[in-house]
Amino acid sequence: MRYVIIILFVTFTSLGNAQNMDTRLGVKGGLNLTFFTVDQQNLGTYATSETGDYGGIFIAFPIDDFLTIQPEALYISVGDFNFLNVPLYAKYEVANKLYLLAGPSINYFFDFFTSKIRIGADISSSYAITKALDVHVKFALGLDELAPNGLFFGMGLQL
Repeated sequence: MRYVIIILFVTFTSLGNAQNMDTRLGVKGGLNLTFFTVDQQNLGTYATSETGDYGGIFIAFPIDDFLTIQPEALYISVGDFNFLNVPLYAKYEVANKLYLLAGPSINYFFDFFTSKIRIGADISSSYAITKALDVHVKFALGLDELAPNGLFFGMGLQL
């Protein structure tokens, strides 16, 4: 939990400094499909999935005309458990209004696992409908044992 608090503190502290740069704050949300692999001891493993929703904030720090650093904090609710997904993206414009985002993520599970923090890798694409509104698709890959994978569909709004 302490690592998640530190990451959120650094992210939100940056908001105070963001007014001097061309940074952008925004909100995003949508639906997600989370995939789990369940181990049934002597019976082997099987895959299952749950549908949920998510919402959160992001901050975009432009580096140049094509590259942006974008940390996010997303609250995710899936079935009987909730977790916080905090990716740190490198966002690159691959075509006019089409972006590719990739980077590591930290996931904090509020009530599901004994060990609460899981490491992941996220890859996403987004299309800017307008300067302030985009649609995105994201795949979150859990790298730790028992870490779920997820597919996200949503919209983002720059404030």
